[in-house]
Amino acid sequence: MPPRVIVVGGGLSGLSAAHTVYLNGGNVLVLDKQNFFGGNSTKATSGINGALTRTQTDLGIADSVKQFYEDTLKSARDKARPDLIKVLTYNSASAIHWLQEIFNLDLTLVSRLGGHSFPRTHRGHDAKFPGMAITYALMQRLEELTESEPDRVQVLKKARVTAVNKEGNNITGVTYEYNGETHTADGVVVLATGGYAADFTEDSLLKKWRPDTFNLSSTNGVHATGDGQKMLMAIGANGIDMDKVQVHPTGLIDPKDPDSKWKFLAAE
Repeated sequence: MPPRVIVVGGGLSGLSAAHTVYLNGGNVLVLDKQNFFGGNSTKATSGINGALTRTQTDLGIADSVKQFYEDTLKSARDKARPDLIKVLTYNSASAIHWLQEIFNLDLTLVSRLGGHSFPRTHRGHDAKFPGMAITYALMQRLEELTESEPDRVQVLKKARVTAVNKEGNNITGVTYEYNGETHTADGVVVLATGGYAADFTEDSLLKKWRPDTFNLSSTNGVHATGDGQKMLMAIGANGIDMDKVQVHPTGLIDPKDPDSKWKFLAAE
């Protein structure tokens, strides 16, 4: 039997990981603490960046992977990680082609946004947020696979992972709570649990690393409470760049609840 991979988190990263496992012949279990998938990914309003895509070629956009790499390196300034930036930029076209080919997504509207030397931000022509359109496509396909191939693809919502388990230096699986009971799932683990910009809990990572932002409202979903970071740190992992939390100057206020801790992002 193919090995099972446990994906924790049902946003776009987790869904992409789950489909990648399935398409490469593995079995996958996706766990999410919410009663719905999507995470913050559904809120993305700009699109997905890619250089040297087929769509750019069709539109006569003379972009290059090297230029995308240099643009990103410049934007990252003193925090640049050239090795990671190279992975991101040099694989960007194949990521967009994957979405177009596997999920039949329309990403043929290409715009030039801030920080880019060429138009390379891809989205569809419909009125949906691109983040929502992309995430929903992967979500729908995964739900279909749970019905057509339940032996290979399993999904549990309202399943809160509470620990990443290990023996010695080897990760063995996770412990999670589901329907009031505690369960253990063994296998390779992919954590796609998002960030902590809505972590207003007692052991808040936001309060620890960016106390100046703790009393600000958040545009993140209520699920962004740093669960993955906390679980890994509990077994000895170290965090990097934990103080890098973006503060956006504008948000939309609900006149019926102006003091709400949660706001909608008012993009540029």
